[in-house]
Amino acid sequence: MNLEHVEIIGTGSYAPPNVLTNDDLRTKMGVDTTDEWITTRTGIKERHVADENTFTSHLAAEAARRALTDAGLEATDIDMLVVCTCTPDMFFPSTACFVQHAIGATNAFCFDLNAVCSGFVYGLTMVRSHLAAKPGMTALLIGAEKLSSLVKWEERATSVLFGDGAGAVVLRSGGSGRGIYDVLLGSDGSLTDLLQVPLGGCRAPGERPVVQMKGTEVFKHAVTNMTSACVELVGRNNLAPEDIKLVIPHQANKRIIAAIQERLDLPDERMMINVDRYGNTSAASIPIALDEAARGDRLAPGDNVLFVAFGGGFTWGACLAEWGSCAAE
Repeated sequence: MNLEHVEIIGTGSYAPPNVLTNDDLRTKMGVDTTDEWITTRTGIKERHVADENTFTSHLAAEAARRALTDAGLEATDIDMLVVCTCTPDMFFPSTACFVQHAIGATNAFCFDLNAVCSGFVYGLTMVRSHLAAKPGMTALLIGAEKLSSLVKWEERATSVLFGDGAGAVVLRSGGSGRGIYDVLLGSDGSLTDLLQVPLGGCRAPGERPVVQMKGTEVFKHAVTNMTSACVELVGRNNLAPEDIKLVIPHQANKRIIAAIQERLDLPDERMMINVDRYGNTSAASIPIALDEAARGDRLAPGDNVLFVAFGGGFTWGACLAEWGSCAAE
């Protein structure tokens, strides 16, 4: 069977207007911290936080509308709609179904995907596999999170890290370029206790779910798995580091990104970093950064772009794509 190439033809992103700075965490939220403490350890200066009446589906729908506009399409042109999230509106129906209704994507089938911070890379892989066998199909892939709903503000170790937002891409099969041309995914379920939200599911119903993280261990595993995934993917495609125009990593911590940059021996202009302005938005972080890169003229047709992520599970993944002539400008 001949498989079609799958290209990104539009991008969009959205973050709620309320910005919470590091100083705000101390003065408004009562967190025992300082701007210097947070910045030194994470590189984060501020994050966006949604109000109590704004949900993950609202963030996702707005990012989706912007991606559709960028692609020059209507919501009814979408055949497949996937929302990558670990903060769904509710257990069911899926957040994707709420988004479908909100934007009017009446011809799409919809589902959610949860690989936590690796969700967008996992989603790219799933969508690519489906569209490659379906010439002319169009998909809307969204990473969206309201992580502020899982934060216990008095816990400094986690409350300073997370923000809310959404990013979206429109993908279509049958492109003339290579599009998304290689992926690598991994998981290690023996380490679930290092990063988790253990409450609120069937193991502990009725409790308020909050993020629990063993930060030092998570950091070490993130660096190891993200760097090795990048090296393996670049190597098996016979690429040199200089062949990669832009690396768009999951925006969790500037020190993790710096370790990847050092391992790949890339200059600053080859790394996309916006963690300072958004914090960790989990599955939304890569598509938000991609949208900023696309609109900031950091990608041109034919450029190789490398996505890499790591999240709870543990899960990790990397993806190589050739930026297409019909992609967002």
